[in-house]
Order: sequence, then structure tokens, then C-alpha cells
Amino acid sequence: MITRRQVLKLTLAAGAALGLPAGLLQAGSARGDLITRAIPSTGERVPVVGLGSSATFAQVARSEDASALREVMSAMLEHGGAIFDTAPSYGVSEEVAGDIARSLGITDKVFWATKVNVAGRNGGRADPEAARAQLESSFFHLDTDVIDLIQVHNMGDVPTQLGLLKELKEEGRVRYIGVTTTFPHQYPELIEVMRREPIDFIGTDYAIDNRDKEDTILALARDRGIGVLVYAPFGRTRLWERVRGHEVPDWAAEFDARSWGQFFLKFVLAHPAVTAATPATSRARHMIDNMGAAYGRLPDADALRRMVAHIERL
Repeated sequence: MITRRQVLKLTLAAGAALGLPAGLLQAGSARGDLITRAIPSTGERVPVVGLGSSATFAQVARSEDASALREVMSAMLEHGGAIFDTAPSYGVSEEVAGDIARSLGITDKVFWATKVNVAGRNGGRADPEAARAQLESSFFHLDTDVIDLIQVHNMGDVPTQLGLLKELKEEGRVRYIGVTTTFPHQYPELIEVMRREPIDFIGTDYAIDNRDKEDTILALARDRGIGVLVYAPFGRTRLWERVRGHEVPDWAAEFDARSWGQFFLKFVLAHPAVTAATPATSRARHMIDNMGAAYGRLPDADALRRMVAHIERL
């Protein structure tokens, strides 16, 4: 009986020789140099826009035809991106992304960021052996001996699971470690971990209409030298609903934003504590548009205030 993994490999192998649809890879990234940011703990520079694998990416990954996701990952690399953020809890996203990268020969070109969490709900304890098994599955799915970044997902039993990540970092099997949450009730715990633990990254939500952590979490990350991956820079679907039927203002061209996606991403990227944003998508044209935010100018303080005021009026 053919397995799902074998079906994926056959699908990807058949499509690997195919390029993206004609005209899809337009010169949206031809405006200036690629913007990169330094990871505070090492100084290594990474592109400021990457790809997440929750939401629609995860939905498409559950199907047997992963060709659309192959085009998304190809588009990210073609336009200068590198960071791919995933998690075992995102269905088969991690496995499918690993198969795609292997089929395209780009495994070593991707900055792999994944997560670990086997803790029970409501602060339940994590079984160390189950956590180790989940971590080994990530190495297997991503087909790599060294994963760039592994974070404790949603603050799950941080003492146990971050402890395992520290061991992996000592062994040289993971380069960076951290913790994530997008839940406001977990922000106080996140702040405490940032203050007391030697982490390289946090992952959290931030958007033009979700700015409450600017003077707390983001300021602390900058003070402590912790990198920040921004999740949900579009407020998931919230911001798209807000701007439905509205055109991007002409003055957005002053900081090279030519779409609402670039408008929202450039707001996020303008914060000096942000290392990169990783919006999820399952469409190559959206990936290309997102990568456009990693080129050209970023808004200054006056432009940021104008952007906020504009969105609040809609």
C-alpha cells in the first residue's frame, strides 16, 4: 500500500522540473537591496520576510497535491527569503515542507524554524520522552542534522521543554532556541522567561492594529538582545476585512508599499526589535507580494503614525 509520504514524493518529483507559471515571478523585488536583520545573539543576518505554515498552508498540506506549496516555497527562495516557520501542531506542514525542500534541492538554503510542545493544556506537564520523540520527528521530517531554530510552542512547560532545547544547542543540533505565544494571558510568563532565560528568539503576534506589546515585549526583546519572529502580521484575516474595498493610499509609495500586504508588513518590519515576519500563505503570488515588503524603504516615525491613523479611520 502506497503511503501518503510516498504520494507526496511522487507528486513533488513530477513537479520539480516545472517552473512557476509564466509571468508569476515578476520583478517585484527589483527595488533596491534585500533588507536583512541581524540575529542579536550572533550577528547572523537573515531576510526580514519569510513564510509561515499555519492557516492556509496547513490546509493545503493536508491534501495529496502539494504543488501549490512547492511554488510558494520556490517563490520565497527566488525572491530572497529564507525563514520557514512551522510546528508539529500545524498538521503535516513540517513533513510536507521537508519533502518539498528535498525535491527542490533547497534544504540547506532554508532557515528552518520549528517548535516543540507535548505539554497538556492548562499548564500541564510535558513528558520529556514524548518531547524528545517529537523533536526527533522534526529532524526526520526536515531531513537535516541541524535545525536553525526550535522554540517552545505556546509556553508549554517551559522548564522541561526549554531544558531539552538547551541540551540540543549544547550538542550542536540546534543553532538557536526560544519560546512563542500569541495568547495575551501568556504574555506575563513570556516576559519572565525573556528576563531569566538565555534564549535567542521569541515568536509572537504583532500588527498595525495589535500594538500593545511595543513598549513591553518588543522593548524588552531589544534590551535583552533577543530576536523576534512576528506571527499574524495581517491579524490573521482581521486586517484584510478592515481594508476590503479600500485602495492603498498613494503616499504609501513613499516607503515602497504597493499593496496592502506590503503596507502591513512594512509597518511591522519598521520596528527595530523585529527580526523577521513570517506570514502564512498557500499562494505563490501572495508570497511574491509579501517578499516585496523586504525591499525598498521602510516607514519612518512620521509615516508610522500616519499609517496607524489611516487604518483606524477605516
